[in-house]
This record gives sequence, structure tokens and C-alpha cells, in this order.
Amino acid sequence: MTDFHNPYRLNTYQMEAVLDESPACVVNANVGSGKTTVLIEKILHLHFERQVSLRDMVVLTFTNKAADEILQRLARRKPSVKEDETACFGTFHSVALYLLKNCLPTEEAGWTREFSVMDPDEEAELALAIAAERDLKIKYKNRLKKRMEQEYTSWLKGKTSRYKDELFLLFPLLEEEKKRQNKMTFSDLLRVSTALLNNEDRCPEWIIVDEVQDSDALQLDFLEALGTDSAGQRRSRLFAVGDPDQVIYSWRGTTENMFFLLKHRFQAKELSLPVNYRSNASILEAANRFLQFGGKIEGSREGGEKITVRNHYDPFQEAEYLAGRIESLHRGGLAYREIAVFYRLQRQSEVLEKVFQRAGIPCSLSLKKTLGDVPVLDYLVKVLKFSVNPADRQTGLQVLTDRKYGEKVTPKRAASILEKGEGGVLPLLDRMTGFREAMMEVEKDKGKEEISARWLFDYFDLHTQLHPTSADYEKDAREAGKLLEHLCRSCREKDGSFLENLRRFLDSSMLYGLEFLKESEQEKDGVRLMTIHASKGLEFDTVFLIGVNPGLIPLRCQSYEQEEEERRLFFVGITRARNHLELSYYTNPGEPGVLEGYSSYLRMIPEHLLDWGELQGQKERRADLQELRREVAAQMRKNRVEQKPVERKPDLDPGSGPAEPCVEEPHPAEEKVRRARHRKYGEGIIVGEDEMMVEVEFENYGRKQFLKALGEVEEAG
Repeated sequence: MTDFHNPYRLNTYQMEAVLDESPACVVNANVGSGKTTVLIEKILHLHFERQVSLRDMVVLTFTNKAADEILQRLARRKPSVKEDETACFGTFHSVALYLLKNCLPTEEAGWTREFSVMDPDEEAELALAIAAERDLKIKYKNRLKKRMEQEYTSWLKGKTSRYKDELFLLFPLLEEEKKRQNKMTFSDLLRVSTALLNNEDRCPEWIIVDEVQDSDALQLDFLEALGTDSAGQRRSRLFAVGDPDQVIYSWRGTTENMFFLLKHRFQAKELSLPVNYRSNASILEAANRFLQFGGKIEGSREGGEKITVRNHYDPFQEAEYLAGRIESLHRGGLAYREIAVFYRLQRQSEVLEKVFQRAGIPCSLSLKKTLGDVPVLDYLVKVLKFSVNPADRQTGLQVLTDRKYGEKVTPKRAASILEKGEGGVLPLLDRMTGFREAMMEVEKDKGKEEISARWLFDYFDLHTQLHPTSADYEKDAREAGKLLEHLCRSCREKDGSFLENLRRFLDSSMLYGLEFLKESEQEKDGVRLMTIHASKGLEFDTVFLIGVNPGLIPLRCQSYEQEEEERRLFFVGITRARNHLELSYYTNPGEPGVLEGYSSYLRMIPEHLLDWGELQGQKERRADLQELRREVAAQMRKNRVEQKPVERKPDLDPGSGPAEPCVEEPHPAEEKVRRARHRKYGEGIIVGEDEMMVEVEFENYGRKQFLKALGEVEEAG
């Protein structure tokens, strides 16, 4: 390769992956090993050196953000690249959507190419409406969406339901109604495109997949159909990159061995990217303790700071500390956007947000929102969806009966009007059914530049629909205006008619929620607050991972598989940090089911890698903390006396081990000297103990009492 095609000076492992032309190759890419760089270089090598057209490649990712990053980096290397050349560069769902809209005989499956996309909540609502109309007996209606996800495949395969109800009678009716309304779910996009691809002979020359370990069975079937002709012969070369140690989405349907299933199914050659270019040596040595599939992460950096561990009394004290610490880092020259705080549960962000806002620290909360979280946007998108697809009776009904913005008609009356196609009854309905004709007329006479946000706002009479006397009117009008501005800009910039581009825009709103409306997070200088799940694929100079307590990190688990996934999740969290990693735990976590003291994960990290930092002013609080321990222990003993004994379920937390048994006083003849070890005080003799407390006498510090739940001492043997 020339220097132009190797600006990153690829290492030997990376170069081997880029140049490999095996029929199928899976690359086991360790965290921080430059997999995105390898993907880009692979695409450029194939295009420039092997003369493979970009149109003859399908590049699949698992997030819209990852797809955008690949396209942006590709555009920097090839500024002349056109949008239609990379039409099949995107998420699995977006590529399936493109194929169904532009390439495959979608009509053969019962839909037209003008179909719209519906989300799982919308499908569940439609299913409930059909069940009510047909008087079907459906159990666990509050969990219908989850049940449909779990049992739909079983129905397709002719299996029987696990529940004695009529869900399997509902499925064919639901399929029929979706076709009648010309709507597909996310799963339908993959299922229908896979079925149609099985009858197609044309295959792309290359299929390139990012984060392949996150794929599920449906996506694996899509991959195979994409690269196989109608006779079942594989025609496409497959290049897939992933890390089996970063499988953290089992609740989405993936499994921890998906990487190896794909390797076996495609008889793929396996390569590796073992060298990490991101994190310092201390972080990587700690991370190696959490690898589950063998191997070792090789580091490219020597030395580095130890991992700091801090104990906070509770989340409030921690938030105050973090505000001060982050402000200090910022004064030292570190940009806010290079700092992140990770937590296990979304609700942990509430205290942080409040304290940071009060301290004047800019922060960005990474919270995946759907359009349904912003009522006016949800309403407006539904207005547009029905306007471009009047067969979508369900959406039309939702628009007309919306409690806040609708036409103030009963669902029964609205359904009757829609069924009969009555005109002149509801002004909004007339505007929606006449929208396509009105828009095409404006575009034909004056060009699509004339279709502006103001034109759309006035056409749908949103001034009236949003109720100008409402307290929310100004905010709603502003949000609606922003959405319409974004929509019009997108539709005008792209080739094709305004109507075609509007359909694409609305499909994107279903696939990506509010994500497609957000400004780039990289442009904002704010501390990032996010769950560990949301941190995957990101990196920061400094990471604070909070709440490393048993029952929180890791969460209590009910199976070995869940325990292993929690461990992988922690691995993902700590490997986001480049230079500084701080782990913290609570004395008083304040979360149900969360124990005091640090998690077993901290015990898995070698002692020489940890700096058990002390909070400023902690020396003065030691007496108070010791008193607090006594008070907590006394209160717990009091509660135990007052309450009747209850049967305890086994503790399934992988880190905390079995519940602590009651300790009986030993017979005098059996007594022996027992020693305990503390990180600060060293070794001492255990002089007293019950089921709650242990008292240890240290040579230079005297007697100290410790709550067992805090895990501050361990028996020295």
C-alpha cells in the first residue's frame, strides 16, 4: 500500500487484516486496537488498489453514529464520494430499508415500496386493537410487546405457544393488517428483505461488518442471504470485525458466542488485533483480569497513573466531590468533553445533574429518547406519516384523537370517519389527505425550495392545532419549527422529489428517534454523563466509574450468563479511559438491594495498580465514620430483634458470594488466634466478631471495628 492509503502507519496485525482477501474473515479486535481505522483502510484498499466500486460493497454497523463516522472518515479520504455510492453503508435496518425501497420486489411480499416504518410500541398498540376487535383472549397484555418479540419466530416456524391464550391466532391477523396499512416493523425490515434476497442472484462483491459480536440470529440470516445467490452459493466475500469480550446486549437478542457462531457458519479465517493504542498500562493490566475468551491485550504505552479508588459516604457526597474534582481538572486545561462519568443505572444521573448544574459545570446526559418523549414532535411526525401514507389508519386515528392536539372526537367517531373517508368533517383530516397533491403542485410550479418550514406550519394550521392559549404553546411551536426546519433542509439537499425525501426522513425518525435531530456531541464542551452500556465505542481522557458496590456493579444476577455479561460490561467501562480512571463505591448506597462496601471486581484488580485515594478532609471525619458504623450496626441489630425472621433467597450476586452465615461462639478448646488484614492498618488479631461486626486489634493503631458488609478487612489465614 502507498503512504496515501496508509496514513495511520498500520501495524503488522492491522495490515494483515486490510490486505486479507479470504472468502470470509473475522477479526478479533481487542478494545482500542484501531478497528474503525482498519475498516476504513479496508474499504479504501479495496476501492483504490483492487478497483472494487463502493456501490459493490455493503458496510453494516450497529449504530447510526458508527455509520456516520465511517462515512465522514471516508469522505475526508475521498472528498468526491457521492451519496448514492454509499447507499448501502449503514445500520442493518437502514440497509434493509434501502433494499426494500429501491432494489427488491417488495410487492411480492405484500407491501408497496411506499411503506412506512413503525416502532415496536406502535405494533403492540395495533395488536391490542385487533385483539379487542376480534375478542381474542391474550394473557399478560402489559407485556405484549416483549411476548411478541419472543414468540413471533416460534409462530413462523410452526411451533406452539408457551402460554394458553390466542396470541398465535393474533399474529396472522396482525400481518394482514400491517400489509393493509402498508407498514413494517424493524424486525419486518430484516425478515422480509432476507426472504426476498433468498430469491435474488445479484450479490455485492464485499460485505463488511462492524461490531459483529452484537448481531443476533435475524441479522445473521440477513448477512447470509445478502451474500448468497438463489441456488445457495456464496458469492460475496465477508470481512467482519468484533470483540467477543464486549458482548453486552443479550437483552437485545445477541449471545456471547455470536462471534464464534459466525466464524463457524461462514467457515471464516480468524485474525486478531491485539495491540491497544488507547489506555495506559495500568488500565490495560487491570482490564486483562476481566477477559473471558483467553488472549491478552497488548499495550502500546508504558507506565501511566494508577487507578484511583475512592469511598464516598453516599451519592450526594460523591456528586459534590466530582463537581470539585472536575472543575479542578478543567482549570488545569482539560476540556470538559474529555471527562465522563459512567454509572450502571440511568437513575443514578439525577443527583449528578442537579449538583453539576448548581456548580455551573456543563454536562451532556446521554439518554436515548424516542419521539414519544417529546409530545409535540411525536404528534407532528404522526401528522406527516399519515399525510404521506393515508392507508396508515392507525396513525390517522392517533392524530385525530390525540388528547392534547387532536380534533376532540371519540375514537369510535374518528374510526368511522376514516373508514368511510368522509370529507369536510374534520379540517385537519382534509389537510392531511390532500397534502401529497398540494405539495407536488407547489414543487411542480415553483420548485421544492418553496416548501419551507413556514409553508408546512401554515398548511397544517399548526398555530391552531397547538392551541395558542396553552401554557406550552411557545415551547411547542419552537420545537415544531426546529423539526420542520431540519426536515426541509434535509429534503431540499438530497436528490429526488420532496415527497420521496420526506418519506426517507420519516423512516429515519422511526429508526433513530431523536438521535437524527441532535447536534454533534463532539461540538459541545460538556462532561458526558452516561450508563456503561451507552459508553461502548467511546473514549475519554478521564473516566469516573461510580457505584462499584455489590448489587450495582455487578447487578444481582439470576444466571451464570448474566454474571458473565456484567463482568464484560465492567470491562467495557474501564477501557473507555485513556489516561485517568477513578472507581468509587458507597458506604451508604441508598439503592434497594445494593450492599455497602466495594465490589468483588475491585478485588480482582492487582493491588499494585490501585491508589486508594483519600478524600480531602477525610482524616477529620474518621471518628464520625467510626461512630456511624456503630450506629448503623446498632440499628440493624435492633431491626433484627423487632422483625420476625424471613426466609432469604440465595444471593445471586456474582461478586458478593453467598449470604454471610451467623457465626457461633467457638468452644474454648477450639479457639485459635485468627488474623485479619486491612489495606491501611496492616495485619491484626481478630478479638471479637458476630454476624454483623468484626473487631480487630492492630499493633500500631489499637482496636478498630468494621462492618462485614463493607468488606474492609479480610481474614489473613
